[in-house]
Order: sequence, then structure tokens, then C-alpha cells
Amino acid sequence: MNVLGLVVEYNPFHNGHLHHLNASKSLVNSDYVVAVMSGNFVQRGEPAIIDKFSRAEIALKMGIDIVFELPFVYTIQDASGFANGAIGVLERTGVVSDLVFGSESADIEGLSQISDILINQPKEYKKTLNRYLKEGLSFPNARKYALNDYFTQISEEKEIIEKLEKSNDILGLEYLNALKLYDSKIKPQTIKRIGVNYNEEQYTGEISSATAIRKIIEDENIEKVKDALPDVSFNILKREIALKKGPVFLEDMRDMILSKLRMMNRNELSKIDGVKEGLDRRFLDCSKVSSTVNQLLMCVKTKRFTLTRIRRTLLKIFFDLTESEVQLYNKYGPQYLRVLGFSKKGQTLLGQIKKVSKYPIITTPSRYKRIYHKLSDESLSSNKKFNSIPEIFLKQIEYDFIASNIYSLLYKDRKYSIYEPDKVTKVLIHED
Repeated sequence: MNVLGLVVEYNPFHNGHLHHLNASKSLVNSDYVVAVMSGNFVQRGEPAIIDKFSRAEIALKMGIDIVFELPFVYTIQDASGFANGAIGVLERTGVVSDLVFGSESADIEGLSQISDILINQPKEYKKTLNRYLKEGLSFPNARKYALNDYFTQISEEKEIIEKLEKSNDILGLEYLNALKLYDSKIKPQTIKRIGVNYNEEQYTGEISSATAIRKIIEDENIEKVKDALPDVSFNILKREIALKKGPVFLEDMRDMILSKLRMMNRNELSKIDGVKEGLDRRFLDCSKVSSTVNQLLMCVKTKRFTLTRIRRTLLKIFFDLTESEVQLYNKYGPQYLRVLGFSKKGQTLLGQIKKVSKYPIITTPSRYKRIYHKLSDESLSSNKKFNSIPEIFLKQIEYDFIASNIYSLLYKDRKYSIYEPDKVTKVLIHED
């Protein structure tokens, strides 16, 4: 049985995503498709344009059989942490046979070579890495230059180095690293990414980036992006906007974010994951002179810290996600499999996952305390069904609830701003 695993955000689902989905299904001749999808916040460090259930609905109608939510504590991490969580979910289903991701190079062999170096840490590479770090380079740049030096010595194939510059190649590399760290039997494959770069702001019609699509929607011109989206995606997006449940943007958190920062001190900030090298002072100082989130971001940004990193760090500050917590979550991986929706066909596969997975399958989040107590009781028994660590399970899922509580406050129509929506929203079941 071929079960295709995909890591997605669908923010929103556009024609490039449809190409990736169809090409991936064809490549592995899949019997089922399982996706792990970011929830109400995404890896760019901002809220999703529409909520996770609407995006899961689109995914199911476009041909995905089961949509699992990537726990919030991984969605706003860098590529390494994001991949750790996403691959952890796919691995812990116990059924996924293949992973297919898009990349600029479409060179799985070259990416695997780089991944082997990062995992095995040869002496010469490690020595060079430490030298660059001592020179004051950020870790991503130090790693890039150390790999460049290492491969220059052992290979004349310069294209390997170019893979360290492209965003999808970098993320794909982290997927490969995560597969090795989990000692996974999932087979990785890649297909060439079509069209423009993911962060290209220029709208180019049928094949446009999600960034460009969101920008036009933010300018209140939803009809203009119709050609770039499959009909299903466009109609659901338009529906959510008509209901005033979208579009949602980071700027909508302006009051929350600025008030949070203006009540914090440097000691509190220093504990947050990613707050290093003077960022604590920059965030505090900039919060005093900024009246919008965009002003804050531009004030904090430097050549050393990209906007994406600043946005992610800002959300970690807002949600009090500390460095020690992130290290714990990345060490032990996702502790549950949260189902957002499934097709009738996917229901059969979900039944099999429940039989083989060593981690709880959550379809009714309101019962999470029962699962926690069951895990706690199991931890004292020699006859364990699950491998989840009770306290980490509890922390991870409660972060999901908090993220949804905040997201619901961002809806344009306040009647939807209910408390704990995750506990009352039913799992989606798509009739094939």
C-alpha cells in the first residue's frame, strides 16, 4: 500500500499546490494521501489568511484523504523545527510510505549528500563551522559557508552549494534531516517547483506565489486572484471573507502585540526562543516608537535578522514560547496526531492508523484531559499502549487551544470570536 505524505500550509491553496499534489500522487502511484498542515498560524510567522478548518476543507475537496494538524509549537519555528514536527507527525502515523516535497533543484541525491554531512558532522566540517561561528556569523550563514568549504574540497559540483540558497531546497533538506533523526523508513522524493519563488510579491496570473495572492487579497481585490486558485479554493476563500471570518493578517494583532511588548522587560524576553544578540532590547525599544506591527518589524529588522525570523520571534514572544520549551518539544517530537478532517476513503486508513500508531489519535479535542490521565496512568504501567510523554502531550495540545483562542479574536465579525473553538468544532468528513 502506497501512502503519500505531504507537508502543507495552503495559505491559500493555489494552482501551484494543485500541481504539487497531482504530480506527487502520480509519482508514487498513491493509494492514499495524508497531509500534515499548519494550523491557524503559519511558518512565515503570521496568522493564516483563513482558519485551519476552512483550509482543511479545501484540502479534502482537492483530493487529500486525511488532514492532520501540525502542533502549534512547531508551526512558528525555523525550517529545522518545522520539519521536525511535520515529519514527526507523518512518521508517527505508522502508515506513510512516501514523502514528496517541492524544491527548486529537484535533486534528491544532492540534497541527501548535504543532509548526510549535517547528520554525521565530519571533523573537517565541524571545525570549519566553529570557525565561522567564532567570527560572529549567524548559525545559518556559518553552516552555509562551512558546507561550501567542505564540498569545495571533495566535489567540483557547484550546484550542491546553490541548494543552500533556495528556500524550498533548504526546507527539503530539513525534511531529510528529520527523517534520519527519526530513523524513518519513509522514502523521500522531490519534484521541481514550478512558477515564481514562494515569496515573490508580483502577481503573475495562473501560477502566482501565495505571498502575491495574499497581498492582493489584503488590498481587498479578491476577484483578481481567481485565476490563480482552483475553483474550490477560491469559493471557500470568498465564502469565509463574506462571513467576515477572513482575511486575517498579522497587522490585525496590532493591539495585542504592542500591549504585550510594552508590559514586558528584558529578563522576560531573554527566555523566549530566538531572542538573542540584542533582540530583547530592539523589541522593547521599537515597541515604544511603533504604532503598527509593520513599523515594529521594520524597526527591529537588521541585515542579520530577516523579516521572517523577526515575525516568528514576535509570535513566540506573544505566546510565551520559551527556549527551554522548544528544545524539549524538538527532542521528543509531536505527542499526538490531531485530525482536522478526512474523506470517506480516508476513514478506512484512519482506522488502520489507530491500530498501529503509538501516539493518541485526537478527533474530539474536548476529551484531551481524559487522554492525558490515561497517559499518566500508563506511565506507571509496564504494559504501555502509547509512547507519549504525558506532560509534553498536555503542553503541546494546550498551545494549540491557546493559538485558536487568539485567532478567533481576529475575525472581522465578532460573533465568531468564541472561546476554545477547537473543543466545539467537529472533525470534517468529506463525502467522496
